[in-house]
Amino acid sequence: MSTQPASAPLDHLSDKHFNAIARFIEARVGIKLPQTKRTMVEGRLRKRVRALALPGLQAYGAHLFERGGLDDELVHLIDCVTTNKTDFFREPSHFEFLRDVAVPQITQRQGGRPPQLKIWSAASSTGAEAYTAAMVLQDMVAAGKLARFSILGTDVSTEVLRDARAAIYPRAFVAPVPAAMQQRYLMRSRNPREDVVRVTPELRRTVHFERLNLMDESYPFDRDVDVIFCRNVLIYFDKPTQNAVLSRLASHLRPGGFLMLGHSESMAGSGVDQLRSVVPTVYQAGSPAGARSAA
Repeated sequence: MSTQPASAPLDHLSDKHFNAIARFIEARVGIKLPQTKRTMVEGRLRKRVRALALPGLQAYGAHLFERGGLDDELVHLIDCVTTNKTDFFREPSHFEFLRDVAVPQITQRQGGRPPQLKIWSAASSTGAEAYTAAMVLQDMVAAGKLARFSILGTDVSTEVLRDARAAIYPRAFVAPVPAAMQQRYLMRSRNPREDVVRVTPELRRTVHFERLNLMDESYPFDRDVDVIFCRNVLIYFDKPTQNAVLSRLASHLRPGGFLMLGHSESMAGSGVDQLRSVVPTVYQAGSPAGARSAA
């Protein structure tokens, strides 16, 4: 009777190569990769091993650090190890605040004229946050409460930005979107076998996406932004990096503009004194005299 040969042991990164990747990623994008993340990192990097037709992870590590492959592989490496969790209408109270507090306050500051709003989704992942804001604001445009708006989405991962620009999502992924908004802003695939939807062209035109590393010393974007969403990304940074990122983001807000953080994040101890808390996880920049608190 024949027997199957024993399976070869699963290939792993060497300690030297894993530690080198961890140091590089922390220095370049601010994300820590402790040993507890090693299995996750190795699992994600195996697709790069296949793409490069290498024999395994040990060869991949050598390709990066001994054979000069790091520069060409940089974008792919960052794409693999960054976490990109996002949902439509995630932390919905922020979008209620945008509709019920932020836009009315900004309109009031501009003498009651519906303004053009500038929104920045600073860790946009595959675009759900940016398109959620677009749906909320487009409803306000339709109701005559807002004239125009533009939304910038940025992320360090080129892979998720491609998905964001395509704006195609599984139907199950858009389940949090209210039914009426689904009808207005999402299109079903013409192929009944494809259980996906796409954001309408009209809404896609209000949003554009650019690559940005929040670790960069400056951000090449407008400094008169009304609302910045930077949610659930600071938790991956150490405290000095968090404070530096918060300070740079604050410098892009117009007076009275709002910064929204994730539910587990805070500006406590950040030293960014130009922002004040108005409700939990929402902060306002240099509020003009006479503006009402949202608290």
